[in-house]
Amino acid sequence: MFSLRLITTASPWLILACLATGALYAWLLYSKKAPWPKPINYALATLRFVVVSILCFLLMGPLIRYVANTTVAPTIVFAVDNSQSVELFSDSAQLRAVQQGLQQVRERLEEQGYQTAVQTLNPEQAAPRLNDITYRAETTNLSQLLQQVQERHAEQNMAGVVLLSDGIANQGTSPTYANYSYTLYPVAVGDTVPKQDVLVASLRYNKVNYSGNRFPIEVELQHQGFGGRRATVILQENGKTIASRNVLFDDKKPIQQVPFQVLASGLGKRHYVVQVQPVAGEFTTLNNTKHAYIDVVKGKIKVLIAAAAPHPDIKAIRTAIESNENYETTLFIPGLNELKQQEYDVAVMHQLPGRVTGGEVATNLVRQKNLPALYILGPQSDMPNFNRLNAGVNVITTGQTDEVTAVANSNFSTFQLPENATERLPEYPPARVPFGEVRVAPNTEVILYQQVGRVRTNKPLLAVQTSGDKRNAVLLASGTWQWRLQEAANNQQPQVYNQLITNLVQLLSAPRNKKRLNVYPVQTEYTSSDEIRFNAEAYNEALEPIYGQNINLKVAGEGGEARTFTFANGENQSGVNIGTLPGGRYTYTASASINGSQQQDKGEFVVEELQLEALNAVADHNLLFQLASNTGSRLYFPQQLQQLEQDILQADYKPVIYSQEELSDVVDLKWLFFLLLGLICAEWFVRKYNGSY
Repeated sequence: MFSLRLITTASPWLILACLATGALYAWLLYSKKAPWPKPINYALATLRFVVVSILCFLLMGPLIRYVANTTVAPTIVFAVDNSQSVELFSDSAQLRAVQQGLQQVRERLEEQGYQTAVQTLNPEQAAPRLNDITYRAETTNLSQLLQQVQERHAEQNMAGVVLLSDGIANQGTSPTYANYSYTLYPVAVGDTVPKQDVLVASLRYNKVNYSGNRFPIEVELQHQGFGGRRATVILQENGKTIASRNVLFDDKKPIQQVPFQVLASGLGKRHYVVQVQPVAGEFTTLNNTKHAYIDVVKGKIKVLIAAAAPHPDIKAIRTAIESNENYETTLFIPGLNELKQQEYDVAVMHQLPGRVTGGEVATNLVRQKNLPALYILGPQSDMPNFNRLNAGVNVITTGQTDEVTAVANSNFSTFQLPENATERLPEYPPARVPFGEVRVAPNTEVILYQQVGRVRTNKPLLAVQTSGDKRNAVLLASGTWQWRLQEAANNQQPQVYNQLITNLVQLLSAPRNKKRLNVYPVQTEYTSSDEIRFNAEAYNEALEPIYGQNINLKVAGEGGEARTFTFANGENQSGVNIGTLPGGRYTYTASASINGSQQQDKGEFVVEELQLEALNAVADHNLLFQLASNTGSRLYFPQQLQQLEQDILQADYKPVIYSQEELSDVVDLKWLFFLLLGLICAEWFVRKYNGSY
């Protein structure tokens, strides 16, 4: 339904002046004797009158007002909690009858002029009929479901939502805390009577553990109705039982803890299964098993701190490094202790190579083992020997020193500088650095620059080699222990100093990646409901990224079953989506031919089996009742669907009329332009044809 109205910005009385102008123009032009018959003369005068009158009218700036009215019928959305718990713990025949009954209610509402829609926990799942819905969702987020209904139908005449659910929500916030702009009509399914059951409620463990250490796995058991009876809890790895515990259930303790101590052997992802052996009389055994996925890594990173002589810097740096529990330090000072012969991952060389003897043993160890090192320069440093190390910075000095403060390099991105570093670094006390020429190698990036007074120089204060075969860092200042004390005094904790040192050690100790093919999952851990995506990077001989390489990916589970995928890497990292996988530990192997050379990469990831829907067999009808009360409705049960339909119809939801108004200039109408052009051309043609003078 629509309407048109012509309006002007000037007085409507001026239309008479427009008509008078057209009439006068036509009379002056065609009142004289013409060589054509009078009927033609009258027709030509009429054409001229119409054209001139319309042109004069257009000078008034007329507008056309267009109003369109749209009637939108009230909408009833059928929101279905299609989680596994609904099907697991509801009577199957009753559930099918409820679905069929709700479909009939939907059809009758449509006959009464209502619009209807169906939505499930998966908004992308198409369900044209309520009978066709399957209960496969592994989690229940009722708050998100109701919010999505509100957002998806925001522009419609939302009247109410019929929610079919058992009230069990195991994800998101409670839906009772939200405000809804529609009326909720909950239909309750499931059983509220507690079942006789034993279940593994949760597992507590550290996801990352060091190889060779023992770590705890704590099992939380729940039971209902098994007081005085025993059960066996077993811990398995690769199908083999590695530990077991007997548990005596107590009615006074429905929740009991069962601890296991496990030896972390090998490296990589480890898959453990905790299972309660079925007890006679259990309602279900679906919740008797849980899985744990442990990442076993190499032991703590060992850092050698070697110094030419005792110095306060050593204590500050050592404390900063050990603030990260993944690092352990070993101290060596010539004349005070012996250098322990063990495997080190990174070294901190304080004023080594030095001018005094005794430190050569540490310098030789770094050279022989090709250890990445942080070199700290000072008065006892032997500059010629240091320059021969090719650590990324070359210093030419006469022995004089200069006092400088630290300024962060805003362009450094190899690792993220600590938060507030830009503000705190200039507050550090001045440090003494060698005065002279400092040259930075092409494979070296500057982390901190030197600032003399208020003048920022391009000389490095802290730099790190980030490419090539070596990875070293150079700090051109000793006495930085004052930095740590100053920051602790001003900010209670020396967070910037500690994190700067630990980030630097982490960068130095990280293994150098020289692979030309790098294929990896976007995440290292997924759930069985997540879609798994892989990205890929390919490099040429110069380690420059290249694209469009055909990559073969093979993914294998613990049982040996394998799936193969083929895709090409793109500049936008589109990768490949391999879909969902059941729970377990998976390994993958990727291969590609890059410029005629066969390259390979491999790795592993885990998929955690979600069992949230099997944990709670008792429906929560109180939650559904509260939802109904909050929106001025009531709770319905499967046998009350007819009452549900009557209540919706008696609510007498009204259609909503939406009006849309548009204003447009008459002069912009194309058809009017062609009409005037046609009238003018017709007049010209008739005059010429009949002998215009």
